[in-house]
Amino acid sequence: MQFRPIGKSGINASVIGLGTWAIGGWMWGGTETKSAIKAVQSAIDEGINLIDTAPAYGFGLSEEIVGKAIAGKREKVIIATKCGLVWHVKKGEHFFNSTEKGPTSGKATYEVFKCLKKDTIQYEIEKSLKRLNTDYIDLYQTHWQDSTTPISETMEILLKLKKEGKIRAIGISNATKEHFYNYLKEGNIDSCQEKYSMLDRKQEAELLPLCKKYNIAFLAYSPLANGLLTGKIKASRKFNDGDLRNNNPRFSPENIAKVEKLLEAIKPVADRNNCSIAQVIIAWTLQQPGCTHVLVGAREEKQAEENAKAGTIVLSPNDLKEISEKAEKFGKNIV
Repeated sequence: MQFRPIGKSGINASVIGLGTWAIGGWMWGGTETKSAIKAVQSAIDEGINLIDTAPAYGFGLSEEIVGKAIAGKREKVIIATKCGLVWHVKKGEHFFNSTEKGPTSGKATYEVFKCLKKDTIQYEIEKSLKRLNTDYIDLYQTHWQDSTTPISETMEILLKLKKEGKIRAIGISNATKEHFYNYLKEGNIDSCQEKYSMLDRKQEAELLPLCKKYNIAFLAYSPLANGLLTGKIKASRKFNDGDLRNNNPRFSPENIAKVEKLLEAIKPVADRNNCSIAQVIIAWTLQQPGCTHVLVGAREEKQAEENAKAGTIVLSPNDLKEISEKAEKFGKNIV
């Protein structure tokens, strides 16, 4: 496993991080707790020490599962969680309504707000610490940006929590260039977590160059496009009720057929490197300028093991060039 620093925090984290949105079940058609715990523990056993979660992933369930999975292993892991999506108060910027399964326009169990005010962050950190069964968070990230709260107020409480030892590093997520610069005006940030994959490349012109320039870690989420780039999702695949991939144009039979052509074109590079298509795509993502870590989801032990192996792969310049050329050629018309 390769390790890289989280900005200037002094924290070294595995280049492969375990993303735990799916194990919270919310928007993923439910979860199986025992299997999820084994997946987390398997990831740790395979050399992954970065575990990324959030209160919103299952309205606390993902954090609780991570807390159970790392019992007795706290010193081995870098816990990254988030703040800024709240449902205990109607404060900030209304984001969406949701049931336990996912966002809804009908009867809702939760009203979720983007809120990065001092009092709500103070509330959230205490809840997260309890769910995770720890007394500190390694990397604390603003999950979504709140237009109703000045970044100066948000950074004030985050810097206070850092001074108190409750968090070790500060990160941002789902941010713009303007957010990025405004955070830097108020204090140091160590990471930026954004959606980035072979199919989602806008950050190559936006935050990736800035992270490289300012020595800030870039954590890519959804590097396999919610499983689409694994090669394991076929046109006949049926998803559980509440799964975000249901009725999503990206997972239509027509689009899956286009993705299959892309993956078929990349397969020779994977074969040369004795790895799976998913592993070679993860490795390619990690070697893009500015990208320091990728967060890959796993709900089963086998998935966690496969993902971890991608952290040992270093592609040659020719391999990188070939994959990029295939992505350009076959990826243009993919949703």
